[in-house]
Amino acid sequence: MARTRNTIPTTDITFKQRLSALKNLPELFRLVWQSNPSKTLLSFLLRITRSAMPVLLLYVGKLIIDQVVELNRSGGSQQHLWELVAIEFGLAVATDGLNRMINLVDSLLGDQFSNYTSIRIMRHAATLDLDQFEDSVFYDKLERARQQTVGRTVLLSQVMSQVQDLISMGFLLTGLIAFNPWLIVLLLVAIIPAFLGESYFNSQNYALSRSQTPERRELDYLRYLGASDETAKEVKIFGLADFIIGRFKKLSQKFYTDNSKLAVRRSGWGTFFSVIGSIGYYAAYGFIIYNTVTGKTSIGGLTFLAGSFRQLSSLMENMLSRFTSVSQGAIYLNDFIEFFAIRPKITTAAKPLPFPNPIKEGFTFENVGFQYHNAQLWANRHLNFTLHTGEKLALVGENGAGKTTLVKLLARLYDPTEGRILLDGIDLKEYNIEELRLNMGIIFQDYLRYQMTLSQNIAVGNITEIDNTELIHKAAQESLADALAEKLPGHYEQWLGRRFNEGIELSGGEWQKVALARAYMKDAQLLILDEPTAALDARAEYEVFQRFAELTKGKSAVLISHRFSTARLADRILVLDKGTILEVGSHTELLAKNGRYAELFKLQAMGYQ
Repeated sequence: MARTRNTIPTTDITFKQRLSALKNLPELFRLVWQSNPSKTLLSFLLRITRSAMPVLLLYVGKLIIDQVVELNRSGGSQQHLWELVAIEFGLAVATDGLNRMINLVDSLLGDQFSNYTSIRIMRHAATLDLDQFEDSVFYDKLERARQQTVGRTVLLSQVMSQVQDLISMGFLLTGLIAFNPWLIVLLLVAIIPAFLGESYFNSQNYALSRSQTPERRELDYLRYLGASDETAKEVKIFGLADFIIGRFKKLSQKFYTDNSKLAVRRSGWGTFFSVIGSIGYYAAYGFIIYNTVTGKTSIGGLTFLAGSFRQLSSLMENMLSRFTSVSQGAIYLNDFIEFFAIRPKITTAAKPLPFPNPIKEGFTFENVGFQYHNAQLWANRHLNFTLHTGEKLALVGENGAGKTTLVKLLARLYDPTEGRILLDGIDLKEYNIEELRLNMGIIFQDYLRYQMTLSQNIAVGNITEIDNTELIHKAAQESLADALAEKLPGHYEQWLGRRFNEGIELSGGEWQKVALARAYMKDAQLLILDEPTAALDARAEYEVFQRFAELTKGKSAVLISHRFSTARLADRILVLDKGTILEVGSHTELLAKNGRYAELFKLQAMGYQ
């Protein structure tokens, strides 16, 4: 199915939208708490303690300066002075220790949160439908959800820092308000313009980043095409390097141009707002100095108030700036929440029936049709036939005839767009979906070549039996993969593929034998093989089907094949054309009809003459 590119318009994020996005934060904290409750609680307690340190240090500093001035003026014992110095030293050490502990706890908590949410994403993705993975809009949401597993750790730290700074501001504001409330007005005048500027440019950055999601996926794909062991052969043969690099340069340059324009504007306005902030700070600083010179404030009071104003200015600037980051992060969190809000359409019935063992009547397609999302043509339409118990059914047709889609409907990887599929006279939707798939052994033509050991590659056919060495060896023997295991240096524990150290790459035929072994890992009542021998030589193909015939006695089987030497072994053959059934019958019956099957059979036979 062709995927349409989803272009998300670039729009500014309003202040109201930012405030509204904060409603996502409780969900964030719930996930963080679930990842590790004890570390979450410890992080909050450490930050609350740390928030009291700035005002305590400033106040003790004030007392020290006033004590020094008093001693210079009238003399006396220095014991109290050195006690104050010792207290300030203790507070400084405690502050440093708290900072390090907060960073440590946040780092550990962030790693656990990232792992926890990554697992949540994988678990949820496993519940979704196959056709959802074939939609570009879904892929954009999935990609952004993946990005949130790391990025939201930063959001967590920022929110906790907001709470910490807010408490610190409460302590510092008490001193400023007691001295002169007008200092607070100067503080706001100095900070608010910078906050509005940061808010605006953060919204621009978010909108730009979101609009670039589809192209960034293409950029990652081009990076893979240009430097991968799986693509290197065709890149060299077809001379694709310049084409791939050219496309990569064009996209990456576009990203650079868009991002640099925004960065330059942000830097210029940021400098302007920084100057305004400095003017506000020094206006307040001059006011405090004037009051000190006129005797309204002590020297210690000057240092306390000036330090308080400076820290308040810094804290408020950080908080307002961080607010834009937090609200922006909360908006990004929408992507994470939206992904988990996606629900599969293929679900198990409220009271599912157990899968029949054995199957008595078979599978019946009643006017079944399927249409992919956003597709104009039907992949299958008006399918009416029965796969009887113990019957071997072959699906024949040209590429795009709907063969693979049909077997995906049979396995409930898709549900019919129209019509229904019955199993022993009952709608397939009424059965337990896990039991249904457990009773099917399916190998698709585009099977995965897992970068794992040989035994693990076979065991994925029935992963619950991964430790069942005897069953794995038996499945390998039945698929002819046992001979491959014997010649590998590590035998069944040999790592396959070149992605990891000491891995060995197999030929196409060898990989296909490994994939076939997966089908034999289950005691399935229905075996489905999609082009099972495409990469095998004639002798190996003959041996595979001899074994296949023995292993499927009394069981149903569906074969998809372009080789008529394979199809003729089936009890019945369905000839598909443009998603519909054109002809049905045995090999002999279809040849006698002299229709499409006979035409294709004769064309293929001519190639062997």
